[in-house]
Amino acid sequence: MTPTTGGTAPYYFVPHPSRHPSFAALGLLFVIFGAAQWINGADWGKWLVLAGMLWLFGVLFQWFRDAIRESEGGQYGRKIDLSFRWSMSWFIFSEVMFFGAFFTALWWMRSHSVPALGGLDNALLWPDFKAVWPSVAPGATASPAGIIDPFQTMGPLWLPTINTALLLSSGVTLTIAHHALIANKRAKTILWMWITVILGAAFICVQGYEYFHAYTDLNLKLSSGAYGSTFFMLTGFHGFHVIVGMLMLLFITLRLMAGHFTPQRHFGFEGAAWYWHFVDVVWLGLYTLVYWT
Repeated sequence: MTPTTGGTAPYYFVPHPSRHPSFAALGLLFVIFGAAQWINGADWGKWLVLAGMLWLFGVLFQWFRDAIRESEGGQYGRKIDLSFRWSMSWFIFSEVMFFGAFFTALWWMRSHSVPALGGLDNALLWPDFKAVWPSVAPGATASPAGIIDPFQTMGPLWLPTINTALLLSSGVTLTIAHHALIANKRAKTILWMWITVILGAAFICVQGYEYFHAYTDLNLKLSSGAYGSTFFMLTGFHGFHVIVGMLMLLFITLRLMAGHFTPQRHFGFEGAAWYWHFVDVVWLGLYTLVYWT
């Protein structure tokens, strides 16, 4: 965050009591409860999810607006800057653990759960079942009990590879923008930030088309066994993180256009950049383990 008024920031800024945390928690409650009902067949759950998301975004807009006003009002000194850095570091660490759980689930099913289904007892019951991961043995996707429709796996060519190029390119353009900001070249910073935002939006559009292709052409759905559930959970949560990161970069770009940040103090920019580079690294893991293996 960056004070631009030229005033002297306090040693440590203590904000007034705020309603925002409680209201944000209420919005998340609506989202989680609605999602649980939606997954279990209650059609009204999706509308509760939508209402909760709109409520949450409204709260976050007000919350961030207040934080920006405090920052631009010169309230944030070195101690607040340090606390923001630690907070963002721990937040990204929690995200690492979040995706680590899903990657571990993928590894466990591929290396232990599915091979265990090829034991002698199951071989007697389902002699036609192939205890291999579907991407390893094409065609081994049908359920012997007939409870899962046959489907095709999603390969790396070409949509995931295009998305890899888009995301890695956005990491490069963001780095160029960062160096331009440090050099106090605001126009160049804004230009490269807009390019980064456009690349992030393009990634989301390509992934949306990939999901359409999966459902309509490959019959690959969230209900397509262990493969379908892990595929959509990993890529879907990553896509959500891309949306969040793209919105962060968009608002940082708008703040740059409004004259916020200086070459010396711009952690709002840096925090969004840390998050975006984290999203890039997670995608490389997804691209390798989900699409290629």
